[in-house]
Amino acid sequence: MAENTILPRHVAIIMDGNRRWAKKHMVQIALGHRKGVDALRAIIRESSDLGIEALTLYAFSTENWRRAPSEVEALMGLLLEYFTSEIDELCRERVCIRILGVKEGLPEKQRRALMEAEARTKDNDGLRLSIAINYGGRDEIVRCVRKLAAAAADGTLSPQEINERMLAENLDTHGLPDVDLLIRTSGEMRLSNFLLYQVAYAEFVFSDVLWPDFDLAEYHRALAEYARRGRRFGGG
Repeated sequence: MAENTILPRHVAIIMDGNRRWAKKHMVQIALGHRKGVDALRAIIRESSDLGIEALTLYAFSTENWRRAPSEVEALMGLLLEYFTSEIDELCRERVCIRILGVKEGLPEKQRRALMEAEARTKDNDGLRLSIAINYGGRDEIVRCVRKLAAAAADGTLSPQEINERMLAENLDTHGLPDVDLLIRTSGEMRLSNFLLYQVAYAEFVFSDVLWPDFDLAEYHRALAEYARRGRRFGGG
């Protein structure tokens, strides 16, 4: 892409379309998810190479537990496989991993792998890669409010002290810049309970491409579209 392209600090992606890709190609849904992981590797590497500060990916929502047990099992298996096989390269690339969501609700092997990935990469100074797993935007806000309410109840916080900064500091994304660019693949045009607070002034780019087919050319098109936007943050 052009050297003078204005890049977002924080890109968030709803990786949608793995199941439709599988149906389109008449293969098992698990293979669609595996192809989605292949696309993911390339996007993470490119984001790091471009110097994007933060990349947040929607991998598994709190609602995804309603899917067929075989599909959930396949997704959990891929999750474990990804962090086992990719952690060394992510460390070499100085990627710092953060998991958004409730890790306690995950199977033990997956939970342990995620915690180890966070611990191993916590001091890395490269791309800040956040992966939303067992995550829901409303649940995140509720957990934040409960934390602040508990502090107010025990007298360590006055309700009058609560402001936007304090709320942001108690979300799963604390310390990250707000989302500048939200990309959703597969032609769907909704947030699906993802980063509801953090996308207040994000630019949205919706791609008709199914996630397993979302390659670097599509990613660059989305980044170029972002660069063409005039961001006013409500200032007119």
